[in-house]
Amino acid sequence: MTTAETAGTAGPPAPDGPGLPATAPPVKSAVRTVLLLEHFAAHPGLHSLADIQSDLSLPKSSLYMLLRTLVNLGWVETDATGTRYGIGVRALLVGSSYIDGDEVVAAARPSLDRLSDDTTETIHLARLDGTSVVYLATRPSRHYLRPFTRVGRRLPVHSTALGKALLATHTDEEVRRLLPRRLEAVTEHTITDRERLVEELALVREQGYAVDREENTLGLRCFGVAVPYRTPARDAVSCSVPVARLTEEHERTIKAALFEARDRLSVVTRRM
Repeated sequence: MTTAETAGTAGPPAPDGPGLPATAPPVKSAVRTVLLLEHFAAHPGLHSLADIQSDLSLPKSSLYMLLRTLVNLGWVETDATGTRYGIGVRALLVGSSYIDGDEVVAAARPSLDRLSDDTTETIHLARLDGTSVVYLATRPSRHYLRPFTRVGRRLPVHSTALGKALLATHTDEEVRRLLPRRLEAVTEHTITDRERLVEELALVREQGYAVDREENTLGLRCFGVAVPYRTPARDAVSCSVPVARLTEEHERTIKAALFEARDRLSVVTRRM
């Protein structure tokens, strides 16, 4: 991982506040706080100060003071010895408030429920965030499968049907600017060549849906459609089904149900 200063400037710039010049330098302590919390989110469990310092390349004394401050505020928790650190409960409260206050999530609930009823399979609503998709809502399968996703989970955009559906609403050049030439292989079936992915996105635009062919989870095929209430789209809906249970008839049912859900969501989210 890069240093805090490098990582802190890697993402898109934050919107400027009132009276804040566009070239205002980032506040180092704020950048380090966000990096630390995102590190905990990406690495569940408890971690030693030395391990965190090694991953983030922050000065150990500054990192210790930052950790103690966040512990006192409830954003970070420690073990009984006070020497290992992990994400705190306040992060959950803030994350939940994002979902609770999101108009699209609220408007999508009836459509997600109906899509779950129509397919009996696992349903997801997710949002594009850089080179990832973040799950906003889930409806579990009716077939008592072990849960494999959860709200707030982040997955690579190139290995998911949700992500491909969203990438397809961008131009090829935009996709090339967003993604590196070589992509991470999540499974042996993941598309790792950017140009091959670009070719597949042309097919996604033509047929109106994307397919994840065991590219993110072995044994699982997913179908996804973008919700076009804005252009390019930022939200998508998917249906996941085990390959062993996917018949041609069931696949047709899933695709038809996804198109209907997309059309319903397009109407209810039109003014958002």
